[in-house]
Amino acid sequence: MAAFSNVRVVIMPSKLWITVKPQSKKSEVKKISEGEYAVSVNAPAREGKANEAVIELLARHFSVPKSSIRIIRGQTARRKLIEIG
Repeated sequence: MAAFSNVRVVIMPSKLWITVKPQSKKSEVKKISEGEYAVSVNAPAREGKANEAVIELLARHFSVPKSSIRIIRGQTARRKLIEIG
């Protein structure tokens, strides 16, 4: 039997609620509670730029491709429901 000491299993929810703060000085992801995050991005909340920045930042944070993250609810709101998977 092979030992996999370098394997890390990360269990993450498939849906997350996020609160977005556009035009922040620094981009970051903060966990508020289980399944809820605060996301700050530099991009303005115009023409979908903040949404694109949120998807890119979350993809880096969770180490998944951008194509696996989508906004289910709240396209134009600060509070969004995100699906990962």
